[in-house]
Amino acid sequence: MTESEIPKEYNPHEVEPKWMEQWNLSMYHFNWGEDSRPQYIIDTPPPYPTGNFHIGNALNWCYIDFVARYKRMRGYNVMFPQGWDCHGLPTEVKVEEIHGITKNQVPRAEFRKMCRELTAGNIDKMRQTMLRLGFSVDWSNEFVTMEPEYFVKTQKSFVKMYNDGHIYHEEHPVNWCPRCETAIAFAEVEYEAGQTKLNFVHFDKVDIATTRPELMAACVAVAVHPEDERYKEFVGKTIKVPLFGQEVPLITDDAVESGFGTGAVMICTFGDKQDVRWWTKHHLPLIKAIDKEGKMTKAAGKYEGLGLKECRQVVIEDLKSEGFIYDQKPLDQNVGLCWRCSTPIEILSEPQWFVKINQKGILEKADEIEWVPEYMKVRLENWTGTMEWDWCISRQRIFATPIPIWYCKHCGEVMIAEESWLPIDPNENVPKRACSCGSTEFEPETDVLDTWMDSSITALHVSGWESDRELRLPTQIRPQGHDIIRTWAFYTILRSLALEDKRPWDSIVVNGMVLGPDGHKMSKSLGNVISPEEVLKDYSADAFRQWGAVGGSTGSDVMFRWKDVVSASRFLQKMWSIYRFSMSHLKEFGSEDAENFQTENLLAIDRWLLSKLNRLVRTATEEMDGYQFDSTFKAIRGFAWEILADNYLELVKGRLYGDEPEGKKAAQYVLYRTTDTLSRLLAPFVPFFAEELYSRLGRESVHTQPWPEVDESLISEEFEAAGELIKDITSEVRRYKSDHKIALNAPLKKIEIYNADIDTGDITGATNTEVELIEGAPSFEHVPVEVKPDMGILGPRFRKEAGAIVKALKAADPAAIEEQAASGKIVVDVNGETIELEPEAVEIRKEVISGGREVDVLDVNGVVVVIVR
Repeated sequence: MTESEIPKEYNPHEVEPKWMEQWNLSMYHFNWGEDSRPQYIIDTPPPYPTGNFHIGNALNWCYIDFVARYKRMRGYNVMFPQGWDCHGLPTEVKVEEIHGITKNQVPRAEFRKMCRELTAGNIDKMRQTMLRLGFSVDWSNEFVTMEPEYFVKTQKSFVKMYNDGHIYHEEHPVNWCPRCETAIAFAEVEYEAGQTKLNFVHFDKVDIATTRPELMAACVAVAVHPEDERYKEFVGKTIKVPLFGQEVPLITDDAVESGFGTGAVMICTFGDKQDVRWWTKHHLPLIKAIDKEGKMTKAAGKYEGLGLKECRQVVIEDLKSEGFIYDQKPLDQNVGLCWRCSTPIEILSEPQWFVKINQKGILEKADEIEWVPEYMKVRLENWTGTMEWDWCISRQRIFATPIPIWYCKHCGEVMIAEESWLPIDPNENVPKRACSCGSTEFEPETDVLDTWMDSSITALHVSGWESDRELRLPTQIRPQGHDIIRTWAFYTILRSLALEDKRPWDSIVVNGMVLGPDGHKMSKSLGNVISPEEVLKDYSADAFRQWGAVGGSTGSDVMFRWKDVVSASRFLQKMWSIYRFSMSHLKEFGSEDAENFQTENLLAIDRWLLSKLNRLVRTATEEMDGYQFDSTFKAIRGFAWEILADNYLELVKGRLYGDEPEGKKAAQYVLYRTTDTLSRLLAPFVPFFAEELYSRLGRESVHTQPWPEVDESLISEEFEAAGELIKDITSEVRRYKSDHKIALNAPLKKIEIYNADIDTGDITGATNTEVELIEGAPSFEHVPVEVKPDMGILGPRFRKEAGAIVKALKAADPAAIEEQAASGKIVVDVNGETIELEPEAVEIRKEVISGGREVDVLDVNGVVVVIVR
C-alpha cells in the first residue's frame, strides 16, 4: 500500500456505506450451543416504535454498543438483542388520528390490525437508523412484543404468577386517566408544579378548606386532629355537606394538619392518596362521583354530566351565591399527570388486576446487582419504600397483550387459560373446557395488560425463558436510562423474583438524558431537538458515536453541542493523517515482519512509545471494565494526538527517511504495532473508521479481532524517563529555532548535551544537527556585549540631558560599565561634566562563550544543552 493510494482526506460518506454493505452481521450472533467463551447477555431496552430513533435512544445504544463490541473482543459470547416494545396508548392515538376514527368505531380485531401495520412500518424506519449508526446488534435475537412468539411468554408469566398467588383481581382505588380512559400505575404518574385556589367553605358545624369543591358530592367524612380543641365538641357528630345535603361523621386522625386551612378536612372518594388511606383506615362508605370519562355521575345530582373543570366552576359559583364560601387563597400544588397525555389523573375505584409488591424481596435482589453509578440504586430503594399500593396491571385499551381470562356467565367463576392454550385472545376464542359448574357460556376479559408486563420479562426472554433452550438467567447487564428505574428496572426485578427467584442481571448501567444545545431537556416546543440523522448527514456516524463517548460519564446528563461533533470529526481527520503517514512507511513491512522482529533492536524512543502504548492499553481495559467510556476515549485520543503524532513521528522521521536499515526497521515495527493497537482500541467506539484502518493491516474484520493485551515487559519507568528526556530536549531545540526564526529543518552548528546517558540518534534526525554527548560540567564565560540604559530612571531625573547620557553609555565599553556597576557607582563624562549613576540605571546584556565560541544554553529537566551558533 503506497501513500498515494490512501486518500489525503478521510471521507466518512464513502467509507461508512461501504462497510455497511460489506459487513457480515452474523459475526455479531450469539452462540446458543456449546461455547467455551463466557456468556455476556445484554438485556437491551426495547424502544417504543414511534418511527423516530431519537437522540436519547441513540446515546443509550452507543453505550450498549461500546460494551458489546468490547466484550466480544475480550473473548465473550455476547448477545446484543434488539427488541421492540410495541403495545400501548400512543400507537392507538396515532391510528385514531391517521384514520379519523376512535377505537370503538371499528371492530376490535380491525383496530388491532391497524396498530400492527403502523408499528411494523415504524420498526423498519428505526432499524435502518440503528444500522446506519453502526450498532452491532444481534438481529438473530430480535423480538417484537406484539408478535405471538413474544406475548405468549407475557401470557404464560401472567398464568404462572396468578396460579402462584402473585396476581389477584379486586375492586380497588386506582390512578385513572380520563383522557386515555384507562387505569395507570403510580410509576406512570408524572408530577408538575401548578397553582390552584384553596376554598374556605362553611359546613353546618365546622368550616373546611378544599381545593376540590366539585368532590363534595363524594364527601364521606370530615376529619380533624384529635388534639385540636376547636372541634372537640363536634367529634362523633354528623356534619351536613352544603349543596349536596348528605350527613357525614366528624372523625379524628393524626394525619390531619391543624395548621393547614381551617384544620378540618373533608374526606372524599377520592381526591388524593390520603383520602384513600383514610377511607381504608376508617372503613368509610364509597361514593363514585366521577366516571371513567372524567364526568360527574348521578351522585353529583344536578351537576351530572359536567366535566371536572366545568363542574368546579359551577359549584364554586353556587357556593358563593348561597353564602357558603367565605374566602379563597392561592395555593401551590403538585398535580399528578398521565405520563402519556399529561391529563390530570383522578383516583377511581374500579375492578382491576394487580401484582403483589414484594418490597423486601425486591430490595434483597437489588443488593445482589452491581449498580453503575452506585448511587442510582438509591432511586430504586426510595421508590420501593414508598409503594403503598400493588401494581395495577390491567388497562382499558385494545392494542396490548390480552389477559387470558374469562368469567363464567352462570356462576361468575374466573376461568384462567391453561398454558397449553396460549397464546390466546379471550375476545376471539372460548375456553377449551367447561366451567366447574358445567356452564360453557363465558364473558371474555376485555381489559389488556400494561405494556410493562411485556417489557418486564425482557431479561427472562433473552436468556431463553420458556423456550427449548437452557435458561441462562441472570443476564450480565441491563443498560437503561435513569428515568425508568421506577418502572422498567423495578418491574423486571419484581418479575424475575416472582417467576424464577433470581436477579435479572449481574449489573445495571444507568445513562443520563440528552440535553439540547441550550442546556435544556430536548422538546419540540423549545425547538432544541436534534436528530441523529442530522448529524449523519453533515458529519458521520463515527463522529456522533465519539460525541456519545466523550460527552459525559455514565449516569450523567449529556449536552448535545455541535462543536463536540466538529471536534470529533477533526480528530478522525488527524488520526487519518497519522495513519496515512504510518502506512506510507509500511509498504514493505507487514504482520510477518512484526512477528519476526527482534525487540532488542529497539532504540530508546521506540521503547518510550511502546511503554506509553501498553500503559494506554492497560488504562483503556480498566476503564472499559468500569464502563467509563469518556475517560477511555480521551486517553486514546490524547495518546494518538500528543504522544504519537506530536512527538514520536517527529523524532523518527530521520530514521524512516534515512538509509540505516536497523533503525528504520525498528521505527517500522513500532508504527505497525501502534497502528494495529489503535485500530483495535478504537473499534468499539468508531467501528467504521477502525475497520478502514485495519483493512490494510489484516484480512479479517477488526471486529473479529481480540482486544489488545498489555505486554508488561514493555512498560518501564526507566524507558519512559529516557524517552521523555529525548522528547523534551528535541522539543526545546525546536522551540529555540522557532523563537530565533530559524527554519525547523535548518541545521545548527552543533548541539552539546552534558552528563546525560541517552541515545542521540533521533535528536540528530529531528533537529538536523550534529549532537555530541559530553561528560563533566561545561565551562562558560559570560561576556558583556551591550549596555542598555533604563529610560524609566534616566528620563525623569535628567530630562533634557538624558539623551546625551544614553549616548555616552552606549558608546562606553560594556565590560568597563559592568565593572563600575559592580563597585556600586557608574561614572560617565557628558559634555565635559562628570555624572554619577546608580547601577540600576543600566542593564548589561551578556553573551555566553564556551571554548571561545558564542553559544546559547538550555536547561532541560536539569540537563545542560548547549547550542553552538
